Amino acid sequence: MTDDLAPFDFELPRDHIATEPARPRDSATLLHVRSGLAPDPRVIRDLPDLLQEGDLLIANNTAVIRAQLAATRGEAKIGLTLDRILSDGSWHALARNSRKLKPQDILHFGDDPVTATVVENEGDGAASICFSVEGDDFDAFLERVGALALPPYIERPFGPTKQDDSDYRTIFSQYRGAVAAPTAGLHFTPEVLAALDAKGIQRRTLTLHVGAGTFLPVRSTIAEHKMHAEWGEIDAETAAAINETRARGGRIVAVGTTSLRLLESAAREDGTVAPWRGETSIFIKPGYRFKAVDVLMTNFHLPRSTLFMLVCAFSGTETMREAYAYAIANGLRFYSYGDACLLERAP
Repeated sequence: MTDDLAPFDFELPRDHIATEPARPRDSATLLHVRSGLAPDPRVIRDLPDLLQEGDLLIANNTAVIRAQLAATRGEAKIGLTLDRILSDGSWHALARNSRKLKPQDILHFGDDPVTATVVENEGDGAASICFSVEGDDFDAFLERVGALALPPYIERPFGPTKQDDSDYRTIFSQYRGAVAAPTAGLHFTPEVLAALDAKGIQRRTLTLHVGAGTFLPVRSTIAEHKMHAEWGEIDAETAAAINETRARGGRIVAVGTTSLRLLESAAREDGTVAPWRGETSIFIKPGYRFKAVDVLMTNFHLPRSTLFMLVCAFSGTETMREAYAYAIANGLRFYSYGDACLLERAP
């Protein structure tokens, strides 16, 4: 592909950006997108009708943490957004007012007894820090002191609300560690899951802890853009289900770009996977050959973003530009709390 960003740019009216989810969740629009066919507007609760018996649906079971922290180093105020936990137990974080941070600096969080020590100032507003507690004590600390790191396009002048605590959590949430929600999963309800089961559609989960850099637009060039690493795991049960589905000719349906990115990171050339655990910084753009995923359910993404490039790679750039033009013309709602589309992979 070329390095031209123009095919991945579009004008989005600000009033198309959702600041609240649809209620109930499964009443959101689901735009069915297939190459060569007009976009077909349905609703989330129609999903079982759009899938086939024997399909395998794979969702991300990560749970969002309260990743936004207000710290001080002496008189200096330092804003932190936790990004991902590192192999040594420290955290990679995005830091505001971080220029003067030095290794061994101690950060305080108001009157809370928990502190953090700077391990390294990486520059460009990033640092690695180590907290004085871990495990359940660290989780309790985040609940006391932290706030949800909602995307900046969800306007909350006074910070995230109590309603956001439940709205920004998927039905699949199980393992804490994500900064941002895997937003396609926000649409699912117990009723939709029951209907999928009744249709004979199998379900499994994987874990990808979504980091703070996932939704950033490409600000340089496509060739120069670096993806932030994110930690993920595919367990033996999910890997076996994928391989069994692939062997009998069934389809793999990824719920969200996070699920798709981890599946493609782990996939062999024949589309099978082994249990997998580690970090991925895979950057999927047009020209990529998909190995693992046949159908993708995902929300509507930012212009010039790596996620819009991903869906263009999956269903074709022209197909996706037409689908997004339809969505804008018909008032569909964009981004984390917005509507969704069900994408068939281009031939």
